[in-house]
Amino acid sequence: MVEGSMTQGAGQGPAMRTETLRDFRVPVTEPAPYAVSAGLDGEVPVYGEYPAYYGEGPVVPARPGYAASVPAQPDHAPPAPAAPPVPGPEDQDEDFEGYTPTQRDLPIIGRGGPGDTVQVQYVPEEIAAAGPGPLYVVGDVHGYLDELVTELQAQNLIDADRHWSAGNARLWFLGDFTDRGPDGIGVIDLVMRLSAEAAASGGYCKALMGNHELLLIGAKRFGDTPVASGAGTATFQAAWLLNGGQRTDMERLEDVHLQWMSRLDAAVLEDGHLLLHSDTTAYLDYGDSVEDVNDTIHELLNRNDADITWDLFRKFTKRFAFRDEETGPGAVRELLDTYGGGRVVHGHSPIPYLLGEVGTEDGDEPRGPEAVDGPHVYAQGLAIAMDGGVTMAGKLLVVQLPLSD
Repeated sequence: MVEGSMTQGAGQGPAMRTETLRDFRVPVTEPAPYAVSAGLDGEVPVYGEYPAYYGEGPVVPARPGYAASVPAQPDHAPPAPAAPPVPGPEDQDEDFEGYTPTQRDLPIIGRGGPGDTVQVQYVPEEIAAAGPGPLYVVGDVHGYLDELVTELQAQNLIDADRHWSAGNARLWFLGDFTDRGPDGIGVIDLVMRLSAEAAASGGYCKALMGNHELLLIGAKRFGDTPVASGAGTATFQAAWLLNGGQRTDMERLEDVHLQWMSRLDAAVLEDGHLLLHSDTTAYLDYGDSVEDVNDTIHELLNRNDADITWDLFRKFTKRFAFRDEETGPGAVRELLDTYGGGRVVHGHSPIPYLLGEVGTEDGDEPRGPEAVDGPHVYAQGLAIAMDGGVTMAGKLLVVQLPLSD
């Protein structure tokens, strides 16, 4: 069956692969307030704010990196008293207000009898169990921020304040964040913030490029510039409005959003699942590996050419390549044989369309999109559709993989 071309949006990048805005580094924590410092050049070790010993003479202000120092003791000076023990949480009082134990294992300071050398014993830090966390995927959001928040909270991926709460879990969005719904930019802002919070917790939140990301990028970059389309002359601005573009999204669209969208990958292989936005074989036009596909699409978008961007949008707007019972499984196998994996997981085509429940012509009463309650597995079990039809009163899907068949 020939792929359809019903429209529903995604991304750019440099020719060479670079880290994207979704690859955040874990921020470096500040040093513990009461760590032990080693004295150099006649300066003495200190414990927090306190010198290791108190001799006669004034305390010399510290150089950068030292809390305080005192002059070396002359030969005739009486012996300095032993260093006071390092205060612990159980010893806190007014003098140590603000003391906070760190999550790292600090050296344990011990003292024997008078005149004994301070002993430093390091306690090895326990290493968390290696291995990735559970894998989740999110279907097309299309600006429905409240519905997205509800589903992420239902899966315990975010808390009541909309912050990441899933530790080392892995979360992939399959694209199409904007258009049709009321708050596409709010959706992008949430996903960008969760990407940073998940990385800091040992997990990640990432996203794929959808055809609506391509559409929004084109509308912003090229506006009413004519492009060659199969139906004659078209413009990104007109196509964006025709496909549910929201003027409030365009008003709030900033460079950081454009940069983030343009650097999204188009395909990824995770735990034997080939994640794509569109149910099309057009990905095969851009490379023989996942890496080649992503690099090629980033390079093409980086050319900033209206016709090239339109051709990308047109190809990734195609759909239904896997729906036909006879040809569909073969189309899926071609993708899997080329890029790897045992199943394709995609968004783009709403499940009611795949099931023929919208616009049926045989007179039967359609079941209706509200009946969608989970992913649609089809093409002899090789494909999983994740667009629950939230734009047509269906359901926004957030699902853990692998599915329990």
